[in-house]
Amino acid sequence: MLDTTIAGSLPKPAWLATPKALWAPWRLEGAALEEGRRDAVRLALQDQEEAGIDIVTDGEQTRRHFVWGFVEGLEGVDFSKMITIGIRADRYKADVPTVTAPLTRRGPIHTAEARFLRSQTRRRVKFTLPGPMPIAATIHDAYYGGRARIGMALAALINEEARELAALGVDVIQLDEPAFNVYLDEVREWGVEALNLAVDGLACKTAVHICYGYGIKANTDWKKTLGGEWRQYELTFPLLAESRIGGVSLECAGSRVPMSLISLLGDKDVLVGAVDVAGDRVETPEEVAAVLREAMKHVKPSQVLPCTNCGMVPLDRELARAKLRALGAGAALARRGLA
Repeated sequence: MLDTTIAGSLPKPAWLATPKALWAPWRLEGAALEEGRRDAVRLALQDQEEAGIDIVTDGEQTRRHFVWGFVEGLEGVDFSKMITIGIRADRYKADVPTVTAPLTRRGPIHTAEARFLRSQTRRRVKFTLPGPMPIAATIHDAYYGGRARIGMALAALINEEARELAALGVDVIQLDEPAFNVYLDEVREWGVEALNLAVDGLACKTAVHICYGYGIKANTDWKKTLGGEWRQYELTFPLLAESRIGGVSLECAGSRVPMSLISLLGDKDVLVGAVDVAGDRVETPEEVAAVLREAMKHVKPSQVLPCTNCGMVPLDRELARAKLRALGAGAALARRGLA
């Protein structure tokens, strides 16, 4: 009970990529890059296991960005036609490639990474994939003529990939959907339908990660505009409660999300963000345990999986390690309280 996991990403070593940056360029090439990425995965696993994390990830060490890792394996995307667009309703700008033809996979995209991850640990493993909506909102569409149409096309491709990963022994497949807290009308109109398609037929456990973004300035500034209570989850949780998704990863630590909202998720697993990724202060185990105890007032303890609020790729590596240790220790403290 109270099995721990993380949202997905961890900081990359400085010898692999520019530290504390999104879309950070690689510092290695060719065979050295492949070896470096594998070594970084081993270090990410070691950090998680030493901290007592039960369901581990590869820390997204093999991907420059959680969206690009998947998009770079698609036909129909032209990286020679980069366009500057606003990301997350113009919260910040990014240069993105253009969709110029029907989207298809060239072949398995993350098979080698998932197989390597599975071979390096005896613990349960989670593999993260971008959900349909953040991909659709992080590329320039010059072919499909609408975010819903491109989103459903992406969902079918994600499902193909996810089925292959599950067959390799991945225990949990998580789709990252930070756009669900931004495009609330689209979540209702097509977002949950796309999510259902993306996880259709999967034999492994599934989850969707919905947060308020990495701990970067553009996101922390946006949060200051959301008022005294952040109630976006109030609109999405009832829809997710009726979906095919198995669990929901959300932001709770250091946030203004009313914890009572998690009761809207019904019997879904709740990956409770008990560690804040938007600041440099390390939580105490007691603080982590307090967040978990509050969550267990609204859902059954058997539904709760202690987690981080979001990915930690923009953080300092030692800070991320300390937060992992706090998560593991806080979960252990809450577990003892249940006993």
